[in-house]
Amino acid sequence: MLFEIMRRFGFGTWIIAAFLAVLVVLAAAFLYVGWATPSGEQGTPMSLNGYIAMTIGIVVTVGLGVGLMALVFYSNKHDRD
Repeated sequence: MLFEIMRRFGFGTWIIAAFLAVLVVLAAAFLYVGWATPSGEQGTPMSLNGYIAMTIGIVVTVGLGVGLMALVFYSNKHDRD
């Protein structure tokens, strides 16, 4: 089954997938290095208001993405492209 999938996609698709995988690894490395503080000290803890603001921001961002994708599928289904 794996070989069927490999034959279906071209060389360019594998190059793009490898590039995106490298970007994910670099993002994880940046997160690890950026999150650690120098000399192992603890940073300033985030307040409850910070957690609430972060949660609202995540929910609004995901909702916006879902809404825009729903509009894309709706317009494609009704030939509004």
